[in-house]
Amino acid sequence: MVIKRIDNDKCNGCRICVDACPMDVIRFDEENNKAVIKYATDCICCYNCEEDCPTGAIYVDPLRDPQVPPAW
Repeated sequence: MVIKRIDNDKCNGCRICVDACPMDVIRFDEENNKAVIKYATDCICCYNCEEDCPTGAIYVDPLRDPQVPPAW
């Protein structure tokens, strides 16, 4: 897993991370008005969600488990 957590205390429900994720890893929980990790194993570690989050609520682990070797 690469995306580790979304801090519910910091998440303001802006949905920027949902729009920023190219792999549809993050979804929006309408009931709680917060972003949630739905498909963590699909995360490609692009850091879009972490970088775009205005409140710093998202933490993406820089290491894949298991590590994926580069194609070259």
